[in-house]
Amino acid sequence: MAILKDIEKGAGEIIRVEVSEYQGKKYLNVRVWYTDKTSGEFKPTQKGVAIRPDQFDEFLSAINAARAELQ
Repeated sequence: MAILKDIEKGAGEIIRVEVSEYQGKKYLNVRVWYTDKTSGEFKPTQKGVAIRPDQFDEFLSAINAARAELQ
């Protein structure tokens, strides 16, 4: 697993962008993590998405289209 970027979301949450592996396959994982009140460690929520390698170009195209709309 390789953490690429943690983006502050507020209220003890981050958006973590990472490359993870599941059943021997790599995924781009974009997920909200929260701060556990007991341990103080970040833990994942179900809020997020895992992108397969064959979906990456389509996902990147959507991100670029979003960038253009937001400018």
